[in-house]
Amino acid sequence: MARAVLNRCMWLMETIRRYGRITRSEVTALWVRSPLSDGKPMSRRTFANYIEAAEDLFNVKINCDTSTYEYYISEDCMRDDSVVKWTLDSLSLNNLLSSSQDIAGRIFVENIPSAREHLGIFLDALRSNTAVRFDYHSYARTLPRRVTLEPYFVKLFKQRWYVVGRVTDEKRIKTYALDRMHNVKSTTNTFVLDQTIDPDEYFKHSYGIVVTRNKPVKVVLRADHIQAKYFADLPLHPSQSQTIADTYSLFTMTLRITDDFVAELLSHGNHITVLEPPELVARMKTELQSALDNYAK
Repeated sequence: MARAVLNRCMWLMETIRRYGRITRSEVTALWVRSPLSDGKPMSRRTFANYIEAAEDLFNVKINCDTSTYEYYISEDCMRDDSVVKWTLDSLSLNNLLSSSQDIAGRIFVENIPSAREHLGIFLDALRSNTAVRFDYHSYARTLPRRVTLEPYFVKLFKQRWYVVGRVTDEKRIKTYALDRMHNVKSTTNTFVLDQTIDPDEYFKHSYGIVVTRNKPVKVVLRADHIQAKYFADLPLHPSQSQTIADTYSLFTMTLRITDDFVAELLSHGNHITVLEPPELVARMKTELQSALDNYAK
């Protein structure tokens, strides 16, 4: 597909997403003011063609409310953690950066080397249900370990890509970081995907990438009024709810207490206080005291 058509489909998708619900006449009015239109209106036929092309390109469903003639993107496609939303965000950002070459020296982005080096191999393996073999250098081990993995799904977390799958010789589900892998090779060994493992359910009660057998618990945090604004904009967990007071907010969520969650809480220092559950309060006290002891020594 020509780049011009792709850019127009992306413009249409971004416009519908930004407005939430919008009529064809409103789209046309915005289109005329867009630099992509050359000042020419979008015909009904062209609009329909771009809607169809956008649905195919981005794997979304664009609905039309027949009572108001407003177009909108199906909510299932726009979940915060959906691949479609992440792809649209990335494409939109890519378009912005591509058109900003004149100020490229003043734009700084984060590097995610694992995406460049190994992600493609694992995505191909997900499509074909084939195992991948690699040497894994865990931070807890001195020497790397050879692993043969049947990949089930991948996840991006804090600028690192991870793969979750079944280790063939251990016959158990484990998680590996792509940036700690070496000698990554595809194999011809196929496997049958375990349909009982649902990605959404697998991470439902986790803060990030760590999954344990611990039962989810109710966690209550008190955050000062500044930190509360950050948590409101970027929730720690999908189950999070907020109760606002005069000088602080209480945040309640249900999840497993894991090392990465504790590390996240510790990173906010004295801006937060854990109130529940007691075992997490005790864990925070121990970690904070240990940090103080390091300075005492």
